[in-house]
Amino acid sequence: MRQVLSISLPKKTTLEIKKAAKQKGFVSVSSYIKYLVDGDNDVISTAQLLRDVKEAEKEYAEGKSIQAPSLTEALKMYDGE
Repeated sequence: MRQVLSISLPKKTTLEIKKAAKQKGFVSVSSYIKYLVDGDNDVISTAQLLRDVKEAEKEYAEGKSIQAPSLTEALKMYDGE
């Protein structure tokens, strides 16, 4: 079941959102907002990024990193090819 969500925004922001939705080909502002929320769900948090970086630094210091001439080659090495 759908629910209505009302938000209060400055007029300039409202116009920017409507313009962006139209320019990007969305049929409605609602569909554009849903798209943005879905995209936000795919973004990791700053805290998670910092944890991942610290773990990568630790692995690098322990000599667990690999050297490859390109990202493609690194992925091949990682996959065990």
